[in-house]
Amino acid sequence: MATNDAAPVRVGLVSISDRASSGVYEDKGLPALQDWLGRALRNPVQWVTRLIPDEQAGISATLIELVDQQACDLVLTTGGTGPARRDVTPEATLAVADKEMPGFGEQMRQISLRFVPTAILSRQVAVIRGRTLIINLPGQPRAIAETLEGLPQAVPPCPGIFAAVPYCIDLIGGPYLETDDSVCQAFRPKSAQRPARA
Repeated sequence: MATNDAAPVRVGLVSISDRASSGVYEDKGLPALQDWLGRALRNPVQWVTRLIPDEQAGISATLIELVDQQACDLVLTTGGTGPARRDVTPEATLAVADKEMPGFGEQMRQISLRFVPTAILSRQVAVIRGRTLIINLPGQPRAIAETLEGLPQAVPPCPGIFAAVPYCIDLIGGPYLETDDSVCQAFRPKSAQRPARA
């Protein structure tokens, strides 16, 4: 639930699918992303959403637009990260990167491997462009939530990737993201923490 005194954040959401973008079926990636982030973040959020086909040049252009023109602090993509011929989201993302952040993809695969051995076929990447963090997420709504939130009840627990996102955005000059601990507890070193709001 957003709080009025938390810093506003601008979030870009991109669903990448040939069939959904052409109206063959309803897109489920954007609603899944918006639902989870809407519950996890206490900041007021401005959403910038895009539904586009699996075309590398178009994906790169969309990411550049969301960062350079729309000034998003965080951009999350869903879809197009497998080994199939049309899966080009990682290539399109790396093409616009200033820095690669490989730990995000590594952890997403670790989480998914708890469920299916084919998780090793996923190629999600995360990068920084300017002052924006861009993360490729899986295509299925359930997998989106699992990778963001982690598996706290698992033995041993498996942290989700979003716990590291707020501090990463701090380090690259973005707004201070506050999370609802019941959904996702952000981790920051003590020196980077601000007093908790009531």
